Amino acid sequence: MTAEQLQKRSSSSSVGHTEPIELRCPESTSGFPPKPGYRWRHPKNPDEILRDFLSSHPAHSFCATFSGGAALACLGPQAPHPSLLCQRFFCSFDEVYCIFVGSISNLSSLVREYGLCGRISNEALLVIEAYRTLRDRGPYPADKVVEDLAGSFAFVVYDNMTGAVFAALSGDGGVPLYWGIAADGSVVICDDVEIMKGSCAKSYAPFPTGCMFHSEGGLRSFEHPMNRMKAMPRVDSEGAMCGASFMVDAASKIAAIPRVGSAANWASSWA
Repeated sequence: MTAEQLQKRSSSSSVGHTEPIELRCPESTSGFPPKPGYRWRHPKNPDEILRDFLSSHPAHSFCATFSGGAALACLGPQAPHPSLLCQRFFCSFDEVYCIFVGSISNLSSLVREYGLCGRISNEALLVIEAYRTLRDRGPYPADKVVEDLAGSFAFVVYDNMTGAVFAALSGDGGVPLYWGIAADGSVVICDDVEIMKGSCAKSYAPFPTGCMFHSEGGLRSFEHPMNRMKAMPRVDSEGAMCGASFMVDAASKIAAIPRVGSAANWASSWA
């Protein structure tokens, strides 16, 4: 839900409503006692996270808030130390909002493939159109649509019509992305690790590369769509248990990924 510039990297984030429980920091250290003097910190509420970010960047930040409690926030291009490596976009169309960081190298060919010549000018608008196609018609599996995006990128989509959150990170890890849990159980997604530490305390982890997340369908690998994901315990340098990281479980196969028509929820096929 917050955004900030750090080490010449643009930042953006969002807050959703479904909690991946493995991201929540364990109440005890379970055999990994933190270092002497360590004090547990607690996650902040979404309103506090957004307020802190906007007050830290009063001249360069902007946000969109929604009646369902979700919010998107980002730094504008005029912010100090603009990104030299990652372009960023914040776009909306037909009640679908997208923050996109990075680039899609095959943007032109995908625009032609989707029949959008003359209508699409950047990566965020393409992602919105791809999401709307999945939501309304579902002609292809979601993993195939995201896998077709070549390049280094991270994006978060918020659908104000359905309240759904859809996020993905490219497999090369060229753009940083993290996710965590706010005090009320909301999902926080951001490309700045310092924001995550301050907002979610220990209840955060790197977003897994080559993966996509839907607030109704959960986390899936678009690079290995036939494998399930598994949570891996994580301990930080202070000896404290943190939110789990996720990786593809090579030993766990999904029986099939059905095609989804307009009468079904395309995200439900992830389970």
